[in-house]
Amino acid sequence: MRLRYSRWSGDRRLTPEFFKALLRIYNDLLLQVSGDVEEALRWMEQAGREYGFFDDKFGIEEFKKLLQEGGMVRPATGGGYEVTSRGERAIRKSALNDIFSTAEKGPSGDHRTPAAGAGQERLPESRPYQFGDRLSDLDVNTTLHNAVRRGGLDDLSLAEDDLAIHETEHLTNCSTVLLVDVSHSMILYGEDRITPAKRVALALAELITTQYPKDSLRVVLFGDDATEVPLRQLPYVTVGPYHTNTRAGLMLAQRLLAKDRQPNKQIFMITDGKPSCMWENGRLYKNAFGLDPRIVNKTLEQAGLCRRKGIEISTFMLAEHHELVGFVDRLTRINRGRAYFSDLEKLGSYVLVDYARNRKRRTK
Repeated sequence: MRLRYSRWSGDRRLTPEFFKALLRIYNDLLLQVSGDVEEALRWMEQAGREYGFFDDKFGIEEFKKLLQEGGMVRPATGGGYEVTSRGERAIRKSALNDIFSTAEKGPSGDHRTPAAGAGQERLPESRPYQFGDRLSDLDVNTTLHNAVRRGGLDDLSLAEDDLAIHETEHLTNCSTVLLVDVSHSMILYGEDRITPAKRVALALAELITTQYPKDSLRVVLFGDDATEVPLRQLPYVTVGPYHTNTRAGLMLAQRLLAKDRQPNKQIFMITDGKPSCMWENGRLYKNAFGLDPRIVNKTLEQAGLCRRKGIEISTFMLAEHHELVGFVDRLTRINRGRAYFSDLEKLGSYVLVDYARNRKRRTK
C-alpha cells in the first residue's frame, strides 16, 4: 500500500494518537530508505514542516528523544542512530496493521485440511461418541435430543448411545518461503515496488509469529542469484543492478522447504518482471530482451518439480504486459498453483488473506 500525507488537523499535543501517527510515518519512511535512520529523520523533518505536525514547540529533536526513550533507536558507533531490535519489531507490527487496515474483512482462520479429525476448530456436524473422544467436544443439544427421543421427557436419562461429539477440523502447520524479486526493474520508471514487497514480508513475519507460531517463514531474495536473508534484515534490503533469476529462487526455496517437516509447504513469489537469466555451467546466461525460451523452459521445469513435491506456488505479479501474464499463466498451470495480477495498493492484503485462507491438502 502507499501512504498519502496530508496536513495534520488534529491536536498537536503529545497524545498517544499523535505519537502513533508520527511513528507510522517514520516507519514508512524507514522502509523506503532501507533502514537508514538519519535519512528517514531528514525526510520526516521536511515533511513535518510542510504538513504541520512539527512546530517550534515540538520538532524533530523532540521526536528523536522519544524514539530513543522508547527503545526504537540507539546511538550508532559512527554517529547518528541505528534501529534496535524493538524498532524492527515495531516496523513489522506497523506493516501488519497498515495492510489489515485496508484488507477486506474475512475469516482469518487457521491452516486447514478437508479431513475431519482431532483438531482445534469445531464443526456444526456431530457424530456418535467413541471411546477416547474428549468430553469437552460433547454436542449437548444433540445428546439431549437423542435422550428425549429414546426415553421421552417423563423418563429422561442418558445412555452411552445418546452421546454425540462435535466433529473438528484437523489443523495443520505450514512452511512458507517468500520469494522477493530484487532485480533492477523493481525501481524502474519511478515506481517503487521493493518497499511494498518488503512491507508484505514484514507483515507476514509478524502475522506468523503472533498468530501461527508453529508455522515457519523464510525469505529469499532473487536477482542474478538467490539468497536467503534473515527476517531482521528485511528493512535494510535494497534493489541491485540485477537481472531476474526466477529459476534460482525456486530452486533455493525447494531446498529450504525440504529441511522442514511441516505437512503443508508453499512458495509466495512477488515479482514484476520476466525471468531473464539463469546459471548454466558455472556462468550466468542472461537475456533481457523478450522471453528467452531457454530460460523460460528451465524455469518452468522448477515449477513442475515443485508440484511433484507437493509445493504450491502463489505468484503475485506486479505487471500486466501480455507476454509476462502468459508466462505466469503457464507456470501456474504446470504447478497447479495460484496467480494474482495485483497492483501495489492491494498486494499486501492479497498475500495475507491468501495465507490465512490456505486450505491445501495435507502432503506426505
